[in-house]
Amino acid sequence: MGSSGDAPAKSASEARLGLLYGFAAYGSWGVIPLFWPLLEPASPAEILANRMVWSLVACVLLLLVLRRWSWIRPLLREPRRLALVTGAAATITVNWFVYIWSVNSGHVVEAALGYFINPLVSIAFGVLLLRERLRALQWVAVAVGTAAVVVLTVGYGRLPWIALVLAFSFGTYGLIKKRIGLEGIESFAAETTVQFLPALGFMLLLGARGDATFHTESLGHALLLASCGVVTAFPLICFGAAAVRLPLSTIGLMQYLAPTLQFLLGVLYFRESMPAERWAGFLLVWLALALLTYDALHTARRGRLALRRAAAEAKARAAAEALVAEPVVTAADTADTADPPRAAPGTNTAPDPARPA
Repeated sequence: MGSSGDAPAKSASEARLGLLYGFAAYGSWGVIPLFWPLLEPASPAEILANRMVWSLVACVLLLLVLRRWSWIRPLLREPRRLALVTGAAATITVNWFVYIWSVNSGHVVEAALGYFINPLVSIAFGVLLLRERLRALQWVAVAVGTAAVVVLTVGYGRLPWIALVLAFSFGTYGLIKKRIGLEGIESFAAETTVQFLPALGFMLLLGARGDATFHTESLGHALLLASCGVVTAFPLICFGAAAVRLPLSTIGLMQYLAPTLQFLLGVLYFRESMPAERWAGFLLVWLALALLTYDALHTARRGRLALRRAAAEAKARAAAEALVAEPVVTAADTADTADPPRAAPGTNTAPDPARPA
C-alpha cells in the first residue's frame, strides 16, 4: 500500500533536488566573473595554466571517491575518440582563455553575450554540419539573432569578436563532446589530462623566467590559484546531478541563468557602459532566445500530446482485440446451463427437512 504513494513523493523530492543542483551549477557559472579578478596580478595565461593543472587534481580526487575508472582502458584503445578528446581540450582551452582575458580586461557584458548567442550557434551547426531541418520559428530566431550581431557591431564600432569566439568555441566543444560518448566527469577528466602537461610546462617556464606569481605572491594568492580546480569542477558536478533529475526542457531554460547573472554583474557591478545601440542588440538577442524557447516548449508539448494519444489508441486497440478474442457462447451452451433439469412426473419435489436449504 505504501509503495504506490511513496513513488510520487520521491519523484517530487528528486525534482526539487535537481532544481537545487541546477541553480547551484548555473548560479556558480553566473557569478564566476567575480572570481577571476581576485587572481590578479597573475596574467590570464598563468590563470589558465593553473586552472588546467588544478582541475585535473580535482577530477582525480573525485574519481577516487566515486571509484569510476573503467572508462579509461576502452578510451585508450580507440585512437579516434582520443583525437576527439584532444580536440575538445583544444577548443575549451581557447574558450577559457578568452573568457578569463575578457573578464579581467573589462568586457564582462560582451562575454555574457557570447553565452546568450550560443544556442543560435548550436542551431547553425546543426544546419550546416548535421543537415538538420529548422522549423519556421527557428528560422525567424536565427534571422533575428543575425540582425542582433549587425546592430551590436555598429554599437561596439567593431565586430563583437569576444562574444563570437566564446559562442563558436563552446558550440564546437559541445559538438565534439557529443561524439566522444563519455559521461560529464569522465570526459572532463580526459580533457584536463590532455591539458595537464602543456599547462604544467608553461607554469614551470614562467617560474624559471621569474614571471610566475604562484610562489612570489602571498600564500593566499597561491591558494586562490589552486582553488581554480574546485571552482571549475563544482558547477560541473552540480550540472551532472541536475541533468539526471530534470527534464531537458527545464535544463534548457535554466541555461540562460548564467549569462543573465554575468550581464547584470557587468552592468551593475563592473559598471560597463551600455549605450542605446548595445541595448538594442541585446534586446534582439533576447527576442531570438524567446522565440527559440517558445518553439522548444511548444514542440515538446505537441510531442507529449502525441505520445498520450498514441498510448490511448494502443490501449483501445488492445481492448478491442481482447473483446474479439473472447469465446463465442452458443445456444447449446446456454441450453445446458440456463434451466435446471425437470423432475419426472410423480416425483416428490418438496425439500428434504434433513438437508440444508
